[in-house]
This record gives sequence, structure tokens and C-alpha cells, in this order.
Amino acid sequence: MEFEHKPVMLEECIEGLNIKPNGIYIDGTIGGAGHSREIVKRLNENGMLIGIDKDEEALSVSKERLKDFANVKFVHDNHDHIKEILEELNIPGVDGILLDLGVSSYQLDERNRGFSYMGEASLDMRMDKTQKLDAKTVVNMYSEEELAKIIFEYGEEKFSRRIARNIVLARNIKPIETTKELVEIIEKSVPQRGDGHPAKRTFQAIRIEVNDEIKPLYECIKNSIDALNPRGRLCVITFHSLEDRAVKKAMQDSEGVCTCPPGLPYCMCGMVSLGKVITKKPILPKEKEQEGNSRSRSAKLRIFEKKGV
Repeated sequence: MEFEHKPVMLEECIEGLNIKPNGIYIDGTIGGAGHSREIVKRLNENGMLIGIDKDEEALSVSKERLKDFANVKFVHDNHDHIKEILEELNIPGVDGILLDLGVSSYQLDERNRGFSYMGEASLDMRMDKTQKLDAKTVVNMYSEEELAKIIFEYGEEKFSRRIARNIVLARNIKPIETTKELVEIIEKSVPQRGDGHPAKRTFQAIRIEVNDEIKPLYECIKNSIDALNPRGRLCVITFHSLEDRAVKKAMQDSEGVCTCPPGLPYCMCGMVSLGKVITKKPILPKEKEQEGNSRSRSAKLRIFEKKGV
């Protein structure tokens, strides 16, 4: 299957990054290089793009698609490690970072990866296939209480306890091996409703747990802001409320809030601002994009600019 992933809010991201031709930029989730291609096209020979992805298949595709550009470095790693990656590359700061969070269209559509609740595949869901933890382990080894907590918190699924209980009952008979088996358990646990496939929320929750998508996100945003040069920009696309909350809080905390009583002639609380949130409200995809790419409908873009000198 061809690695196809429509870059979400491409124009908005490129505008948000405010690209300098000789700058250094990071695409922390390079995927199929949709955003990266437009970034690197705007750089001169002194500029550089660093493409990071924990999915080796994505990196392989992006290397092929960007083979005509000499000023691209590819890194097989997690964007949560941006600070360590830059230290290893001996780069003190960058002029822009783009994080397109969540799972790609290719990963969802490539059935043997186990991300999709459509069809039948081995329970996997690993973005980085070199890691040990997979969906099969979560479903068959986590306690009923742990499963219910994950499905409720990461999937915002109100029937989480019933789903977790039925998963445990089923695996007591035999291990749950495939996506189809898991979907059948969920369908028996959730009443019919009009908000999409009944397994959607549970599959999202397990995927987030397998790939540790939420816990490190706040620190990832803080570290990304620290890595920016003065006036550098961080653009982050989120696809569900948990991601967006973590990104919003990290950006607000980095902007800083003065807690002094009103009327004081100057700040006494010691508040330190690292910059400003450019997007007081998140940018949403245009209606035309949402019509052409249904997976963009839940996307939100937030932008932060590092303080100047």
C-alpha cells in the first residue's frame, strides 16, 4: 500500500512557522513528508530540515520523497526526545518546530498494523515496531481496572467498565488475538448510538496507551519551546481533546500568567514568560478541507512564538 497522508492545514502550518530561508526547522512527525516538502522548498542551501518519526516505514517513504533535497536530516526517534536529538546533532536551537500528532492515514488504512477497527488484523497498534509493548499485551495482560481506566480516560468512553469486564471474560476463555475479536467484544458491550463505530473510542484509547501519546506531551511542548531560537515558532496539530488540553496548558504556562494583585506598578510575583501564544483560539481546518479530508475535521492548530532578544 502506498504511504498516503494528506497534510492537515498545510497552508496554515507554513504560514504559522514563518519560515526563514536560512533557518533550521524540525518536523517532529514527518510521516509521508507532506508538510516537510513545503518547508524544505522554502529553505536555501544554508537552511536545514530535521525530520523525526518513530515509524521506520514513514521515514523510509519520506527519505524517498525528499531525496532531491540535500539539506534534510532524518532521525528515527520520538518527538518527545527533541531536546536529546538536538544535543546529539550539536544544534543549540532551531527556528521552528511542527508537530502533527496522532496516527496517520496510512497507519489507519494499513490493516496489518492493527490500528483500524475495520477488517481483521493482529492486535498491534505500534507506531514504532521496534518497541515491545503492543495492543495484544494491553488487551490480554492489563487488569480489568487498568483497562477500564485507560478506555475511560483516553477514549472518553462512558461504557469503559462494561467493555473492560467483557474483555477479561473473553480472554479467560482464550487470548484475544485480532482486531475483529476485540471489535466483537466491544459491540456486545456498547448499545447502538449515533456517534460513529462503537469500537472507535476503545481503539483510540488502546492506541494512545501503546504509543504513550499523552503522558509525555506536556513536557514535549515545554522542551520544544526551550529548543526554539528567539522569535522561533512551534506549531502543533492535535486531533482529540486530551492532546489539545495538554498542548494548550503547556503553551499557556510557557507564556506565563502574572498573579500579582491589580494596581501594583510592576510585577512582583516573579513570573517569567518564554514567549506568547499566537493562537488565543485554535485554528480549525477550512470547510473545504474538512469536506475533502474527513480526518481533518477534529484537527486543531495551536502556535507559540518564543520571546525575542
